[in-house]
Amino acid sequence: MNYQQALFIFSFLSTLSVLLFSFHWLRAKLRDAGYDVARLILIGLESKTNTDHTTRTQMAFGIDNSYTQLIALALAVASSAFIYIKFGSSSKRKPVLNSQVWQEFTLQEKIVVSPNTAIYRFALPHPADILGLPIGQHISVSAEIDGKTITRSYTPTSSDDDLGHFDLLIKSYEKGNISRYFSLLKLGNKVRIRGPKGAFKYTPILSREIGMIAGGTGITPMLQIIHAALKNPDDKTKLTLIYANVNFEDILLKKELDTLAATHPSRFRVYYVLNNAPEAWTGGTGFVSKAQIENHMPSSDHDVKVLMCGPPPMMAAMKKHLADLNYPAPRTISKLEDQVFLF
Repeated sequence: MNYQQALFIFSFLSTLSVLLFSFHWLRAKLRDAGYDVARLILIGLESKTNTDHTTRTQMAFGIDNSYTQLIALALAVASSAFIYIKFGSSSKRKPVLNSQVWQEFTLQEKIVVSPNTAIYRFALPHPADILGLPIGQHISVSAEIDGKTITRSYTPTSSDDDLGHFDLLIKSYEKGNISRYFSLLKLGNKVRIRGPKGAFKYTPILSREIGMIAGGTGITPMLQIIHAALKNPDDKTKLTLIYANVNFEDILLKKELDTLAATHPSRFRVYYVLNNAPEAWTGGTGFVSKAQIENHMPSSDHDVKVLMCGPPPMMAAMKKHLADLNYPAPRTISKLEDQVFLF
């Protein structure tokens, strides 16, 4: 239950309580004065002694005042419930994003994931606002750095189910521009953002099976799609992820990925690859190989897609492996209809 829903219920119960109290108080006063409430509502004030007609009418219909009140109360509750379901339960407001306008959003929270990686949570203007980002698309971030305007694209790890904020998972590099800029942000600082943008838009009927290859922070668009697919009971898409990193501690959101794989074993599998694997490591070692792709990814087919996101050298190697496995080569700028899509 969100803030608006709680406020609606509180207002409804408060108003109902006041009306019931007022009704009983007024009825008691009128009875003390000798008036019949039912007759009063229908024809106004009447003689204190003229109550026989009301009694006979109630007997003829087989109801009395208490039943009448219960029926009226039930109708009021049913009407209010209908209004709440129709209008009050839909708390999502108009999307905040505007692809034509740069907007500023305030850093609300910084959640450290690793020594050089954090989730940056930005507040939306209203607690019930949604960002309005289609699944699979991304946003642009702009900042003035050393007198120059620098722009980079990022995929939020949050979705429109998360009201009032959005999250960016960012790994900071000492020589990076925007990534280092983020690492220096303080709570309350503002960042300029515009979107949505991108050629990919996920839907449950997009493909029978999707294979994903990600490196480092290239996990963000994959995670967004994985969450959207697995939380939809009508979505039957199968997902496989090969996730490559240098060291074990570089694996971002591993606990979350493992939980998703354990919760949806028939729909989602994840295979980790490390350049520097620790002892007793059961995943892949070195760079992602053609054999690993062949063993863990779906075979090339018309209703299978492969999504890739990661460092350029890694992506170049993956293109070659996929070509050797009879996957079509991705275009320079990927389109939604492509079998191999590079973010």
